[in-house]
Amino acid sequence: MGTFVLAAEEFTPPGQGLFNYPPIFGVVTKPMVLAVLSLIIVIAVFTLGTRKMAIVPGKGQFALESFYNVARNGMARDQIGSAEFKPFIPLILGLFSFILVNNLFAIIPVIQFPTMSRIGFPIALALFVYVFYHYAGFKKHGFAGYIKHAALPPGVPVFIAPLIIVIEILQKFLVQPLSLALRVFAAMFAGHLILALTAVGAEFLLFAGGALTIPAPLVFVAGIAFTFLEALVQVIQAYVFALLAAVFIGAAISEEH
Repeated sequence: MGTFVLAAEEFTPPGQGLFNYPPIFGVVTKPMVLAVLSLIIVIAVFTLGTRKMAIVPGKGQFALESFYNVARNGMARDQIGSAEFKPFIPLILGLFSFILVNNLFAIIPVIQFPTMSRIGFPIALALFVYVFYHYAGFKKHGFAGYIKHAALPPGVPVFIAPLIIVIEILQKFLVQPLSLALRVFAAMFAGHLILALTAVGAEFLLFAGGALTIPAPLVFVAGIAFTFLEALVQVIQAYVFALLAAVFIGAAISEEH
């Protein structure tokens, strides 16, 4: 028991410092480079994948079209509506692609860092979506019309209308962008921390000596299992972010609240 207590005192789990990278040059850090790299990857994939389109698609074209259809039909059309969804396809597809690549960076060897685990990136994307869907709402309904549309659902009894207005205003103009940013940030932050903990823990146990080496393989296997689970979470979070963006746009431009 004394060996386990001593080992616990010597083991230092990874913490917030895991996400702090010194500048590579000037003020440019690794997460910034990864954000630019992900943009290059997305542009390159769609540019190269659509150069030689065929009526009978090959495997690459089929995969790209399937990915496109998820954003086009499963998000934009279903949430915004078949009459008005087409102008918003590039935004939804771009968000889904960009966030997905940045999330998957966490499990790519050498890179091994999810850009969205730095809160500034999710906040910037959420603010972009926030401005975009409110702009779409103001453009569709006019200033006064959109404020009424966003703040007061139809059919609300007069005696509770003031309370509903306050709740709706807070939700539309404060809670929605915060929840959009925090959801993907928390998932990527926690997932990366867990993967780092299993990797560091397995290494520590392996070289600790004595009885502590016994659970090392189990921790290593757990780390592999968590990697697959994290890959699933990364895809889901990218999907949810883009889907919610489509939901907010659809709600902003809908004829009924």
